[in-house]
Parts: sequence; structure tokens; C-alpha cells
Amino acid sequence: MSSAVMTHPVRLVQARELAERLGLDGLALDPEPDGPPSALRTALVAWAAADSGGSHHLVVQDDVSAPEDMVALVGRAATRFPDEALVFYTNWHARNGGAARLAALAGASWVRAVPDEFTPSLAVCLPLDTVQDFRRFATGSAERHDDELFSVFFRERGRMSLIAVPNVVEHIGTSSINGHATQGIRLAVCPVDAADAAPLLERGRVLEEPGWIPYMRYGEGYVRLVGQEHGPDGGRGHHRWLDALPATGIPERAVRDAVAADMPEELASEVARRFGRSFAEELWIHCLLLGRQAAEAARRLSGDPGHPGHAGDVPQDALARLREAAVATAGPAGLPPERRPEAGPDEVRLMSAFAWTAVRAGERLPTA
Repeated sequence: MSSAVMTHPVRLVQARELAERLGLDGLALDPEPDGPPSALRTALVAWAAADSGGSHHLVVQDDVSAPEDMVALVGRAATRFPDEALVFYTNWHARNGGAARLAALAGASWVRAVPDEFTPSLAVCLPLDTVQDFRRFATGSAERHDDELFSVFFRERGRMSLIAVPNVVEHIGTSSINGHATQGIRLAVCPVDAADAAPLLERGRVLEEPGWIPYMRYGEGYVRLVGQEHGPDGGRGHHRWLDALPATGIPERAVRDAVAADMPEELASEVARRFGRSFAEELWIHCLLLGRQAAEAARRLSGDPGHPGHAGDVPQDALARLREAAVATAGPAGLPPERRPEAGPDEVRLMSAFAWTAVRAGERLPTA
């Protein structure tokens, strides 16, 4: 497996340090650093650095942290899934982040990316033939975001990437050369250490179809519906959870009853005191739906012997820590970007405890 770090001259020192620490092959510099911002322009240089004698190529962006044995982790994953596009980081507030969070709670270590959102490209490993196909596809494109073009490419091939649910790659900083700074703090959805990630990635289950996916943005709960990529907007619109309920099979009355019976008022009041009552209620309902859908996904996984991996293949304590990480990021990720800096360790612990009550209530939520 060959590798490269894509970077811009303003981050050259940072990129060199990353490449040296991880043992990556070299740097891929923006060929037009004074031109209009374009991640794709630099990505094409990075993917062109693939070794034609190898089987896979790994591209890492310069604004990440990762364990020193990351290359070995990625290599073993590529051996397990030799024909897949593998993604090793997912934003905590994206739809793919929602899919990864759901998969973690269901006991899966990999999840198929949704087709109606960008492909997170902070750390991606591709088979060599896919590298060559993507370069041909992307060369000459007017798109400047490699993550958006990846999704178009994968959709046209009929197979989205596989997302690693345990994230060993973390985004660092909030600056953005390509205009994403307005999104605020952007971190991994399920951050775990390499010791836990290794057995999960090598032997854990794969959730191919998560079904409908709860996610939050700007303090409100949404649901990504199955098949919404076929809509007139390509699926890029957002469906508020209440509007989406009929498609989930969950009666609104069941949600309202769960809120009244199971939402702990003391914890709710504490979350509301810090971030507002509306946010507290949205977070709880979001996690209620998350718990319901994760329980359904777990039942499908356990009942289907055709799914790669099974629960006995991985350490249960590693799975437990993965689930804890997934729930711990739900609260801060759901905050509006300007309020995420307010979520310190105490607030994260509070929101996590609150979220877990909803997840567990969701596991008991009746359907129509």
C-alpha cells in the first residue's frame, strides 16, 4: 500500500510532521496554491502518487491526528475488503455520522455510506483500479470538493464506500482552506484508540443497510429516509423527525408517550439550563429514534448469518467503548456550530447520560 498526505504550503510543516510520524510515503502539494481554493486539485495530485506496483493507495489530509500504527490498521482493513473504498473518518454531525453512530449502537464496525451526502475524505484508502478510475472521472471536473465528487463517482459505480465506525483518525482545528470553517468544531463521530479499533475493524460486523437514519443539525432532529436520494433534489434536503415519522412506522403518539414517561426531568432541566429546553427535547427525541433504529439493526445483524463478522469475534469491552463514544458525541454534534465550544467535559458527560436514557427508551419504542 502506497500513501500520501495532501496539503497546502500554509500547512507544509504540519503535513511533514504527520507524514513522518505515520510513516507515509510523501506529500502531495496543491499545484496552484495561489489559485481559488480546491481540495480536488490537490487530491488529484495525491491519488496520482499511487504506486503502480501496489494494490491500494491511502490518502490522508494534513489536518488530522492518527495513531502511529494507522498504516498497519488500514492495510489489514484493505486485506479484509480488497475491492472496497474504505473511509476512516466521519464527521459527528453528518448523515454518514448518523449512520456510523447507529451502526455502533447496533454492534457493527463498518457501515455502508449513504448516497446522498459527501464522502468524508480526511483518510481514504482505494484499490489501485479504483484510484485510476477516479482520476479519469475527476480530471477536468469543475467541482472543487473532492468529497462531493467521490460521492458522485461511487453513486455512478453503484456502490458507496465502506465507513469505519471506530474512528482512529481525528480532525484537528476549525480552520478550513476550502470554506468549511462556518461548520464550527468538526470531530469524529466514534473516536476510539487503536487498541480497540484493530479487532473491530478486522473482525467486526458490517451494516450494509442501516435503514432510516436519525441525525441532528443546528440543534434540531432530522431523519434521513430510505431511498431519498431518488428525490428531485438528489436527496440533499432535510426531513424534520416529526414529518418523517410516518415513513418510519413509529406513531407520533408513541414518541410523545415516551417523552412523558421516560425522559428524566432532572437531567432534561440541566441540559435545558445550559443549552435551552428546545435543544434538550430535540436531543432526547433524536436519541430515542436512534435507539429504536439501532435495536432493529442489531436484530437484523444477529439474525443474518450472511453478515460478515459476528458478535463473538470482537472483544465485548471494545464494542462497549465504541457505543459509549458514539453516544458521547451525539450532544455536542447536535448543537449549533456557534455553541459547540460551550460543550466542555462536564457538559458532554451530562448530555451523554441524558442521551443514554433516550437510547434505552428507544429500544422499547413500539411501531405501528
